[in-house]
Formats: sequence, structure tokens, C-alpha cells
Amino acid sequence: MKNYFDLKGQVAIVTGCSTGLGVQMAKALANQGANIVVVARRQQLIEEVASELEKEFGVEALPIRCDITDTESVNAMVDKTMERFGRIDILINNAGTGAVAPAEDITDEQFNNEINIDLFGSFRVARAVAKKAMIPAKYGRIINIASMYGLVGNKVAPASPYHAAKGGVVNLTRGLAAEWGKYNITVNSICPGYFYSPLTKETLDSDFFQQNAQTMIPLSRYGNEGELDTAALFLASPASTYVTGIALPVDGGYTSM
Repeated sequence: MKNYFDLKGQVAIVTGCSTGLGVQMAKALANQGANIVVVARRQQLIEEVASELEKEFGVEALPIRCDITDTESVNAMVDKTMERFGRIDILINNAGTGAVAPAEDITDEQFNNEINIDLFGSFRVARAVAKKAMIPAKYGRIINIASMYGLVGNKVAPASPYHAAKGGVVNLTRGLAAEWGKYNITVNSICPGYFYSPLTKETLDSDFFQQNAQTMIPLSRYGNEGELDTAALFLASPASTYVTGIALPVDGGYTSM
């Protein structure tokens, strides 16, 4: 019997891996045998996550504190990963932020911060991983976590810098896919809809958003824990050999309307 998503012995870097969706995706990869490099800014949290992954799945997990807005920090993280494992097969660019305010009130600082973390941050990590590991190995799976807001606008939570940054991530994905395909590196993006996380819980639980879900989401609900994992697994695995440059919405149908 063939396990299409077998990742045994592979090494995956997951950024934004201290809470929420990053941890869920890391667990999904570890469940298939991948060793995980747990990357975020909060040392105590990434150490806890790494320990949990090792206990639960019997894989190696390496916590590395890294600020994706700092090129030296990113390069050092990739170097440490290569020193420990000698390879990087999978990168999930999940670290991000989200400023919510009317466009006319957004400050230069807020806009720059959003682009620097969500868009440039994803590029910094992809650049370092490709250059130091994937291009020399002639193999790689890069998955950028964008957003359904990278594909459409919205009226309920004004967040124009977020839309701009995540839209940038979607097209950065296409650009890198076109450029690195010759190295047998696939680059894809996932565009999640509304999922619970420590950042979104309060907003999603509000009456306004609950009613909005009924109207705007064909499946009439938010995403449940684990419903993003299978998309990440597919794009991270050898099963997706001929898939590159896509933006895959996992949004209950939100972007279909």
C-alpha cells in the first residue's frame, strides 16, 4: 500500500510556528515523518512546540528563534538548519501579521510593517532556503501562506495593507515558481479563509462576523482545526510533483462568490 504523503527523513522549516495554524501544519508534517525546524520570535514557545513534536511524533524538532524582517537572522536560521540536518526539503512561510484600520487612517509605519513581514519576510526566507539548500539539492517544496484576502477585497474588516501584502505573496509565488522550476523546486501558496487562531478568535466570535459567515461563506462556517493541514501536506509531499505556481483557497467557498 502506498502512502502518498510519506515525508520520512525530510526536513521542514515552518515559520510562525509558536501558535495557531503554524503549529497545526507542523504537526501534520511531523505525523508523516518529517523533522521540523520550529521558527518564530518567542523562544519559550518554540521550545515548547519542539518538545511536543518530538514526544508526540518521534521526529527531530529544532527550535530556532528568528525575526523574518532581519536578513542576518534569516540567514543564520538557515545555516543552523543545514548544520544540524544537511538538507531542507520543505519550507512553509507562515509568519505574518494583520493591521485592521480604515485605509484613510493607515499610517506609513503600519503599511511598511505589513509589507515587511508578510511579503518581504516570505521572500527573505524563501531566498535563503533556495540559495543555501534547495537549488544545490535540485529539490524543494515552498509553500507560502497567503490569504483569501490576497485574492479579493472585503467590506467587513478594513485591512488594505494586508490585502496588498497577501496579494503580493500570491504573485511572488508565481514569480518564484517560474524562476525555480528548472531546479525541481515547486512554489505554491495556500489562501486560507477564516480560521480560529489566537489572533482571530475575538473577531470571529463577534455576532457581526458570525452572521457574516452565514451570508458570505457557502459552507456557512469557519474553518476547523486540521482543515488546512491536508492542503499543506499535499503541496509539501512528492505527490504534488507537477503542481507549481498555484494559489489554493481553503476558504469554505468564500472566493467562489
